[in-house]
Amino acid sequence: MENAMTEERIGVGLPCIGAAAPQFDALTTHGKIKLTDYLGKWLVLFSHPADFTPVCTTEFMAFADIHPKLREMNTELIGLSIDSLYSHIAWVRNIEEKMGKKITFPIIEDLSMKVAKMYGMIMPEQATTSAVRSVFVIDDKQIIRAMIYYPMSTGRNMDEILRLVQALQTADKYYVATPANWRPGDKVIVPPPGTQTKAEERIKDKSVECMDWYFCKKKI
Repeated sequence: MENAMTEERIGVGLPCIGAAAPQFDALTTHGKIKLTDYLGKWLVLFSHPADFTPVCTTEFMAFADIHPKLREMNTELIGLSIDSLYSHIAWVRNIEEKMGKKITFPIIEDLSMKVAKMYGMIMPEQATTSAVRSVFVIDDKQIIRAMIYYPMSTGRNMDEILRLVQALQTADKYYVATPANWRPGDKVIVPPPGTQTKAEERIKDKSVECMDWYFCKKKI
């Protein structure tokens, strides 16, 4: 009953890693867009509490800094808040004029909270009408691959967002996993063998570095 009441207050259940990303069409600072416009590309979709606020301003400048690197990784960037299109436009212009930073990605107008509710960006315990600081990594097949939530008071770490996308793309390309604190160029984890025979073969395999049969790393 308590879970049902919480879901009703938010408006919809939280999306799940591995599920199809909720489809949307929206008005943005770059015109109308829909999620299917990004099919074939990876996407970082993020929400922020409000325009013209200091922490969000630092985040937007930081997101602008990593946007070129994301594009090199076939990844696009979209922002969202419960603010009007005109507020977004005025804020983007203010950031460029006062901070010298051009915002190169679209920002969704979501006054109705339609997109925010689909993605579980509204959390009444934090604020009833503002989106929290959420990040969704959506792959080129439009599957949600990762989600990160931050409290209102804490700005996001862009290095971790870049690292997360790099790790996911590396795992997909080489059929591996990445260990804690992995960075591009570090060794990756080879999936554990599924039979006793393969476990014995793995230990003898000189192309991998094994701590034990189930825990082996290699360079890619």
